[in-house]
Amino acid sequence: MKTKLEVFSDLSEELNYNHPNFPLYVRKGLLNQFDKYAAACHWHPDLEFILVLEGEMEYFVNGEIVNIGQGHGFFVNSRRLHYGFSSRKINCSFLVIAIHPALFGEGGVLGKTFFEENFGSNTEDYLLLTQQSDWEKNILLALEETYKEMNRTPHNPLRLLSLAAGLCADISDHIQHAPGQVNDNQSWIILRNMTGFIHHHYASRITLDEIAAAGSVCRSKCCGLFDEYTGKTPNSYLVRYRIQKSCEMLAETNRSISEIAIRCGFQSASYFSYVFRNEIGLTPLNYRKNSRIQSSLEK
Repeated sequence: MKTKLEVFSDLSEELNYNHPNFPLYVRKGLLNQFDKYAAACHWHPDLEFILVLEGEMEYFVNGEIVNIGQGHGFFVNSRRLHYGFSSRKINCSFLVIAIHPALFGEGGVLGKTFFEENFGSNTEDYLLLTQQSDWEKNILLALEETYKEMNRTPHNPLRLLSLAAGLCADISDHIQHAPGQVNDNQSWIILRNMTGFIHHHYASRITLDEIAAAGSVCRSKCCGLFDEYTGKTPNSYLVRYRIQKSCEMLAETNRSISEIAIRCGFQSASYFSYVFRNEIGLTPLNYRKNSRIQSSLEK
């Protein structure tokens, strides 16, 4: 039975949107850019769409794992724990598009009421998007067009807004309500609050006691939940999350290695470089160079 998450915390993954004050995230990614071909388990209020361009990937959503083949897509509902990975450590090229309700005005009918009714905790966690129906094909094409528009010079923000609205509208027409499936033992809610604490405070020094306190559980329960649902200790989850955020900064900003190290919660640039190389297999500088070469080849 699917588990559902109720909203008990505002702490979540903070996406690095393409443009400030325009909460639409549009990126192309590769699984081999992540430690051990797996992104960090996270959640956010945004609706997320994935389109697999080459290869395939597995996707974890609230305890379920779904395989996404080449040319297929995936929709992840708001506030669900999720991450993409390859258990066989095979690379995969994909587009990811995340749409925050604030794009349509958080206080308005679209940004608040519509999203709560259509993408709340009593609706399906995800939808697998294949080529079997016209509406699925239209969504997959719209994902490609959204990526192209975001990378046009100059791009048209009204067209981006229209494409994002169309994606949300098409998904809302086909996502099903699933009442009565809220997780009774609260395990998912506790875990989400603890991972949310990490996502919000990863730049600071964090202790196991603080992570456990975010979920109102003891240290032993905290470690048990992380092991059961993420396969990691709280500390290893924290390290992976810090590395993931540093990868984003290396690829998408011109910040120095020292500044990125501090912003991602590492004590020094030398320690950051040591941990980064152990996790990724490259130095931060070489990772930045490779990311920019890859980005230039894709344009």
